[in-house]
Formats: sequence, structure tokens, C-alpha cells
Amino acid sequence: MQEFLEYVIKNLVEEPEDVSIRPVERNGVTVYELRVSPVDTARVIGRKGSTINAIRALLIAGSARQGKRSVLELIEEVDGPEMEEDATGGEV
Repeated sequence: MQEFLEYVIKNLVEEPEDVSIRPVERNGVTVYELRVSPVDTARVIGRKGSTINAIRALLIAGSARQGKRSVLELIEEVDGPEMEEDATGGEV
């Protein structure tokens, strides 16, 4: 299933070299942690989540055919400078 996800997502994004999919086992379920470039996040999610929901549906169906349970989680990376605090604890 990981190869399927990599194929679909790498052909969907503008920066395929930044795509990272890591399978993690949790309570008998394979959780695929997906990381993409911040510029590609919206492209993977799609309008109202339609793209990522379609990918998830295909993943669930393909996994079920193999007798397994899988889910896809999009891990969003924060892009940009972190907020600074002044000496009083307030934001600058």
C-alpha cells in the first residue's frame, strides 16, 4: 500500500522529492504518516478535503482486500519563522 500512496501523491504534488510516507503500527492498524512540502499541502487536501478523502477511501479499500486496516494521516509542517516573545512574555 505504501508504494500505491507514493505513486499517487508524488504524481499529484509539485515537489515530489519532498514526499515522505512512513508506516507506523498502532493497535493492529497501519497508520501512514504523510509529509509533503508546505506548498503542496493544499493540493493534497483538495477542495473541502475531496482529494485526501478519495485517497483515503482507496487506501481503505485496498487494505481491506489484503485483510488489513490502514489509515492516512497528513502531518503538516509549519513553514516560516516562529513567533518571538519579549521579556514580559508577550508577543513581539
